[in-house]
Amino acid sequence: MSGQNVVTPSAEGIAASARSAKGKGLPPVHKWNPPFCGDLDMRIARDGTWFYLGTPIGRFELVKLFSSILRKDGDKYFLVTPVEKVGITVDDAPFVAVDFEAAGEGKAQRLTFETHVGDYALAGPDHPIRVDRDPGTGEPSPYIHIRADLEALIDRKSFYRLIDLGVHHEDWFGLWSDGEFFPIIPSAELP
Repeated sequence: MSGQNVVTPSAEGIAASARSAKGKGLPPVHKWNPPFCGDLDMRIARDGTWFYLGTPIGRFELVKLFSSILRKDGDKYFLVTPVEKVGITVDDAPFVAVDFEAAGEGKAQRLTFETHVGDYALAGPDHPIRVDRDPGTGEPSPYIHIRADLEALIDRKSFYRLIDLGVHHEDWFGLWSDGEFFPIIPSAELP
């Protein structure tokens, strides 16, 4: 259309806006309500790799910056700054929990997870663990809530370590953390 300026969102523009808005800690993206500026050709793969225009983003600092302005509204994901909101694609969960530390035992056990972008979450009432199972294969996909409707897929090596810490409680096999029990599989389904 002639006479109209159409602005196409870019990763560089979003990054510049995010840098200018970032202070200490995570930006308050939940408070920002900028106009929707369209979708960006950006995707987060199931393994946590961020892609822009089909190419992996190799700079960790840039991925960390983008992850700090990520928001989920309904079933959709957006990068949000005070001045613009752009849609991105997330294949599964936006984060991957790559490690955890366990302290204590039984109901007093505390499991603290670290994501691939350096976020930490203590599993408990505010950061629940859930396990989805593929209906066809029974294959588990474990997740932990990180912040504001954003979850991390718990990587395979960490999940295997978690299974070693699992216990039976009220007909379920699962995990204790911060006084909360998180069921993984019904006890009756274990060999």
